[in-house]
Amino acid sequence: MRLRDEKKVRSARRIAAIGIFAALALVLSFLEGLLPPLPMMPPGAKLGLSNIVTMFVASSQGLLPALLIAVLKGLFAGVTRGFTAMALSLAGGVLSTAVMYFLFKTKKFGLIGVGVSGAFAHNAAQLLCAYFLTSKTMLWYAPWLCVLSAATGTLTGLLLRAVLPLLEKLERE
Repeated sequence: MRLRDEKKVRSARRIAAIGIFAALALVLSFLEGLLPPLPMMPPGAKLGLSNIVTMFVASSQGLLPALLIAVLKGLFAGVTRGFTAMALSLAGGVLSTAVMYFLFKTKKFGLIGVGVSGAFAHNAAQLLCAYFLTSKTMLWYAPWLCVLSAATGTLTGLLLRAVLPLLEKLERE
């Protein structure tokens, strides 16, 4: 096979892998939306399971593919839950993806540290967005969201660590 053909095959495989990861993130987001509200959590609080995919893509494929997935998740939220959900998802997804990508580039943080930092960024962006879209009283959620960020970010990092071999295998095939 000629070099040019090999590049086309690699490019097609990369695009296909990103498409599969985007679909996986959307499915996880949808399934998470079916879960009942968590007790003692603020309204709308979610575990962030689809962020496992975004986190993996940020570390393995780069910033632009990860941002693409975050934007697709935000648009999916808009189609399924409305404008406010889309705005919150886009704000949180874009900022958290950028933060996770840059932390991966520093190579100073493990999966849990990146997960917690991404969760903090996600919740901070959503809180600011909600502040501007709804009410200043949203800032009262900040302490709860800090605790929630630590818990969900740790969970996301641990889950990514557990499924990392499967995702890497999926990426290779």
